[in-house]
Amino acid sequence: MEITINYSAVFACGVLAMALGALWYGPLFGRKWMEILGVNPKDIEKCKEMQKESAPLYAVQFGLVLLQLYVLAHYIAGWEDASGIENALWIWLAFVMPTIAGSSMWTNDSTKVKWERFLIQSGYQLVCFVAFGFILSVWR
Repeated sequence: MEITINYSAVFACGVLAMALGALWYGPLFGRKWMEILGVNPKDIEKCKEMQKESAPLYAVQFGLVLLQLYVLAHYIAGWEDASGIENALWIWLAFVMPTIAGSSMWTNDSTKVKWERFLIQSGYQLVCFVAFGFILSVWR
């Protein structure tokens, strides 16, 4: 069986992930996320420094998301017994969510902060994966 991947859909999903991340970690959960990271949003200098240091990381993150999407697109194209959304949900449930849970649990944070970190990060990934599954299965 030959699997074809729509690279435009993969790229579009990558752009969507970055836009959703800006929204998720900005207006939706940005204050809580900064609190979890121990950043005071009123410390303008510190925030500017963090933004400057993180700028190159956006390119790395985008590349990693494209890799993730490329692999997900292969699973969706090759697993004909399930929809794209169902494929994405299984991959999120089996690989993404447990990885985030592990990295959230094994910190020195309080139990409350561990849960907040886990819910924000895994929630973002869940929304992304549902959108990815839909887009990659419809836009072939």
